[in-house]
Amino acid sequence: MLFASSYPILDIFWTIFEFFLFFLWIWLAIMVFADIFRSHDIGGGVKALWVIFIILVPYLGVLAYLLFRGGSMHERAAAQAALQQKMFSQRVQDSGNGSTTADQLHKLADLQEKGFITDAEFQAEKAKLLS
Repeated sequence: MLFASSYPILDIFWTIFEFFLFFLWIWLAIMVFADIFRSHDIGGGVKALWVIFIILVPYLGVLAYLLFRGGSMHERAAAQAALQQKMFSQRVQDSGNGSTTADQLHKLADLQEKGFITDAEFQAEKAKLLS
């Protein structure tokens, strides 16, 4: 009972709110650092300056980054997600075929030798496989 009377319910809610804000800021800082290193439109020196600024003045640094570069964070994240999806789809397609590019080229060469496809068709399919 002593603890309940010396730490009122409003203080408990305030502490929970403070923890929420602290973890929200940590999440924002991680997202900002990820965006800094994902950005291809700024050089290494500018990236280093942003990191130093965020480390030295954490709250102001994160807020400044969000103000100056936050509008394009979504575009960079979407581009990264599209690239990951493309790589995943390619990997699934490659593993689903059960054959490598060399196996497919060998099959094309066999089809050409047997006369099922012409030289032009062989070259076109070979170009598709190697690209």
